[in-house]
Amino acid sequence: MAEMWISMGPQHPMTHGLWTLKVKVDGETVVDTEPDLGYIHRGVEKICESRDFTQITTYCDRLCYASANTWSHAYIYAAEDLLGVEVPERAEYIRLVAVELQRLASHLMWLGAYGPDIGNLSVMVWCLREREMMMDLLQELGGSRMHYNFPRVGGVKRDLPHGFAMRARHKLSLFLDRIQEYESLFDESTIFLIRSQGVGYAKPEEMINHGVSGPNLRAGGVNHDIRTSHPYSVYSELDWAPAVERSSIKGADCYDRYRIRVEEMRQSASLVLQALDKMPGGAETYHEPGDP
Repeated sequence: MAEMWISMGPQHPMTHGLWTLKVKVDGETVVDTEPDLGYIHRGVEKICESRDFTQITTYCDRLCYASANTWSHAYIYAAEDLLGVEVPERAEYIRLVAVELQRLASHLMWLGAYGPDIGNLSVMVWCLREREMMMDLLQELGGSRMHYNFPRVGGVKRDLPHGFAMRARHKLSLFLDRIQEYESLFDESTIFLIRSQGVGYAKPEEMINHGVSGPNLRAGGVNHDIRTSHPYSVYSELDWAPAVERSSIKGADCYDRYRIRVEEMRQSASLVLQALDKMPGGAETYHEPGDP
């Protein structure tokens, strides 16, 4: 079969054209690529120069539509370090709940989009079904469906709503049952295994040299997670450890990167449940604005 070049961007409904990627393919095999970055400079840094610390959070929500809470929380922690702000412990637990629910929603979007790319259309619908549960919970916290504007310098926008903990526990319990369905769809699919195992292989040292981080790096057996290597919030008070693919200690392929995200979703659900159980004052307690 003759090789041919195809374009994979820059237009994309999710990422707003972050880059353009020209790909040379030989059948289903990618034999060469030409990435061209820099298609989405929105001037956020320049905008922030004329705003005070409290006005920037909403811009950070828009840095990644699939993981808005994560980006705004990252900014808030940086601002608090600069200002020397001390955050109440209860607020830290609420933040952890918010960012781990966002991690679940983000990973579900990743997994849902990953399926159709390699020939499994059903998993997209299934993942979005569970993602809606996480979006409902996040909407309760921030009041918005996508851009939550939830964290604040020194705390959060508001306390947990009435009944939030009960609804969260119910939905996460249901999610932990359904995640097994995803594994059945993928791990029992010959097409998926052929297209993911041994494909996109990368060695740990290669990933480190190229600045790869997060679950992609941990899929290669590298035990590096900012939540433990540079502890923040109340992660150190909960029972957990970074998800690392030990079986792929010499490298990672597309299958390993799928496996690590499935494990991280289970882990995020556990972290939220633990945080609700250990929250100072109780997760079912609601404080009216102005209460101590």
